Amino acid sequence: MPVEKNKKTMVLKGIGVSPGVVTGRAYLFDRLDAQISFYKLDKAGLITKEIRRFREALRVSERQLKEIKSKLTEAAGLEPIYIMDVHIMILKDRSFVANVVQRIREMSVNAEWAVRLTIDKYRDIFEKMDDEYLRDRFSDIRYVGQMILRNLAGRRQEKIAPLGEGVIVIATDLSPADTAQMMIDKVLGFATDMGSKTSHTAIVARSIAIPAVVGLEKVTRQVRTNDPIIIDGAAGLVIVNPDPELLHRYEEKKHHYQTVREEALKYAKFPAVTRDRYRIRIAGNIEFIEEIPSAVTHGAEGIGLYRTEFIYINREDLPTEEDHFLNYRRVVGVEGLEWATIRTFDLGGDKFFSDPKLAKEMNPQMGLRAIRFCLKEINLFKVQLRAILRASAFGKARILFPMISGIEEIRAAKKILGDVRDDLKGQGIAVGEDIEIGVMIEVPSAVIIAEELAKEVDFFSIGTNDLIQYVLAIDRINDRVTYLYEPLHPAVLRMIRKVVEIGHRAGIHVAMCGEMAGDPTYAMILLAMEIDELSMNPLAIPKVKEIIRETTLKEARQLMRRVMKMASAVEIREHVEKTMREKFSGLLAGNGS
Repeated sequence: MPVEKNKKTMVLKGIGVSPGVVTGRAYLFDRLDAQISFYKLDKAGLITKEIRRFREALRVSERQLKEIKSKLTEAAGLEPIYIMDVHIMILKDRSFVANVVQRIREMSVNAEWAVRLTIDKYRDIFEKMDDEYLRDRFSDIRYVGQMILRNLAGRRQEKIAPLGEGVIVIATDLSPADTAQMMIDKVLGFATDMGSKTSHTAIVARSIAIPAVVGLEKVTRQVRTNDPIIIDGAAGLVIVNPDPELLHRYEEKKHHYQTVREEALKYAKFPAVTRDRYRIRIAGNIEFIEEIPSAVTHGAEGIGLYRTEFIYINREDLPTEEDHFLNYRRVVGVEGLEWATIRTFDLGGDKFFSDPKLAKEMNPQMGLRAIRFCLKEINLFKVQLRAILRASAFGKARILFPMISGIEEIRAAKKILGDVRDDLKGQGIAVGEDIEIGVMIEVPSAVIIAEELAKEVDFFSIGTNDLIQYVLAIDRINDRVTYLYEPLHPAVLRMIRKVVEIGHRAGIHVAMCGEMAGDPTYAMILLAMEIDELSMNPLAIPKVKEIIRETTLKEARQLMRRVMKMASAVEIREHVEKTMREKFSGLLAGNGS
């Protein structure tokens, strides 16, 4: 890649969401957002005509989305076609359509303006949500709105023209529909103004294994098409107009990364067995059905956590039992995977915005959410449980209940599950016979009463993301205190060890499905605790397997004995990181890949 002379080098920092290093030319992708016109309709007949124009734009948009979905289906390796179904659902959503039509009628305004006002209404709703993943789902509504506006204006979607060499796509944001318009084999990486680790750009990038950095805020204003550019997806860096020396260093880094990744992938097919023959089961965390192929490729033995919240997102109406079943059926019984752990939905009343009375909570993280919401809205809960039980007839399914804080909750959940099972059998509907029941250990009270909980279930799954948050009284999304979020805090380590010991004494297996499970830095500590199962982002599996296979349980226990005597989280981290660097120097280089 020739370097441009007399151009200033810029280093931009964002969020690395898909690892790897690439060098290439920038391509500024513009969705040709329609300029929103505004005008009043002064005659009744014009209002009727405007509503027809809006409905015609909906029909055209739906046809375009179906065409895009067909392209995505045909594109090898491009997995997240489910997002197209979501976009089509939004177009058909009665509430969304009714909102636009109502504004046209009552305000006597043109369709473009009515669509804009409706999108703004949904933005206000989503921005108030505490859950990062759910906030990111507003991008679906924004994308559909932009498509409608383009069709109202008579514009077409931009396509990336054939280019002689690979390009790095620069955009405000990207959806799978955008990527369907591209010659994806020519795309080396993504860099966007918006996004997070759960945004669609991140999901698509990881599914096709190309580097991506999001959340750069102004990259579309700082980069022009054909600018030489470097993306470091692990470090979250975008370098524009690199000088020759910098370019050379990153070419070497790119080669090193590829070598390390190819070497690590060799471990994907091997079990996670230490040199002294201790084995840990390794599973994959997924949010979307389409992530399953990646889990299999990267060496997951099963699905350790399937987050089911997605099915509730971007819809005014509630999903039917059949909607649930069709999703769960695709997770259970997948060739190459021994089991699938389906977590019941971890949503709260603030997410069911069809009822504004439910959306007003001062602190939703500690409010009516997860199992608490399920036990209040039993009919919703039963719909999901019926679907899971029906799917269990097709493979080994495990049910995981989130945010259990007391014995009464798990007993109540099990009672409802038993009633649902009896109803299905009474109807002659097949149900799996060996369904394991588990609880998430993510609330301090669950740790304290773990002995009692162990008598009620078949397994524990430690959710470190929330457990750390609650134990250390830290809001994970508050930038001012995130520095205190420390998985190696002695209180956290002691709680994890306590849960594992209690689980084993009770004869049940103990899993971990939080982010801590997939971080190579913690692998030896978790190994020493003799956790039975680690479930993680599929991309992390080969490296974690390699670390486990390159050490012994004896060495891990020695490390744990030393750190458990330490009182300071800083001291523990320094010691653990030093030990891991010394023992796995090559392996941990560029951690995050």
